[in-house]
Amino acid sequence: MHSLPPTLDASTLPTALAPMQDVTTLPFMRLMLHYGAPDYFFTEYFRAHPQSTPERQILSALDGIGPQHPIFAQIIGEDISSVTRTMRALEPYPIAGIDLNMGCPAPKIYKKNVGGGLLRDPAKVDQLLGAMRETTDGRFTVKMRIGFADTSLFFELLDVIRSHAVELVSIHGRTVKQMYRGEVDYEMIAEAKKRLTCPVFANGNITSAEKALQVQKASGVDGIMIGRSAIRNPWIFTQIRALARGEPLFRPTLGDVRNYIDALWETFKNPDVPDHLQTNFIKKFLNFVGQGVDPEGQFLKKMRRASSRSELFEICDYWLIENGRCDQPFATEPYEGVIARPNREGDEQSKNAAQSCSL
Repeated sequence: MHSLPPTLDASTLPTALAPMQDVTTLPFMRLMLHYGAPDYFFTEYFRAHPQSTPERQILSALDGIGPQHPIFAQIIGEDISSVTRTMRALEPYPIAGIDLNMGCPAPKIYKKNVGGGLLRDPAKVDQLLGAMRETTDGRFTVKMRIGFADTSLFFELLDVIRSHAVELVSIHGRTVKQMYRGEVDYEMIAEAKKRLTCPVFANGNITSAEKALQVQKASGVDGIMIGRSAIRNPWIFTQIRALARGEPLFRPTLGDVRNYIDALWETFKNPDVPDHLQTNFIKKFLNFVGQGVDPEGQFLKKMRRASSRSELFEICDYWLIENGRCDQPFATEPYEGVIARPNREGDEQSKNAAQSCSL
């Protein structure tokens, strides 16, 4: 078996922050360092096509979080010469390895036969992984789902991955067509763990430290990858480490969450961005945070109507610190029925998926 990087503490359950477009930027990664970093970071994806060059904004993340925090550069593409060219362009940077995106479920992505679209074509995956393996002597990893429309090709794809000595596979336990709906199939991830000789990380709807350890115990995976739940609960990686070691868990209060919202605003504050646009950007994060504030979802409803910083913070103050709420516990799991995105945004599902691939 290929070993995990020596920076990982074998006494804990290794974790990774899932790559999320427009979320896992350098500022957000630095914010995660403050609350308790995962063992791995993965960048937003670098687009690889005949006219592409590595995006400067994403490159900044490769130099920005320090060598003590391994970071993988993720690539999305299907043109072999473009992908390998991008790999060579990234190798001078201090990266832990290259990761291939085979999981993004956005229709505008998979229709180009990239991201999750690759899962329809094992022969193409075989060619692409072979070329990528020949291009690098460093670590080479894959992020994938369990299939495109169904799981009929999953085991064939795993055999292809195994044949190219991929060194880590992160698996979201839904198909591409499921996007972020329905139950996550952790049993399929467990089957992948049995078939692959490299470490396997489980991904998909891992909402708490308790859920992370349950998934690990049931599936036998080597680690856990978390996306949306790290937006909602930035303490989750610290909690996982504590639970794995049998130590007491930090349980945030609503007051702690209010401070986190301040930190989000300060992290992404840009004097060149109008107040209403800055407010809308932060609301994207609060859509997830709000799942743990109140069981009726009233905070989310009020927050979504805010059109300015002052209005947003007034709502946050009321629901998170006033009337004795400051010391009330923040929910460990999202409240049942409290949805991160409002129903009226259903027509924008493809847009949302494109903005949050691998969530």
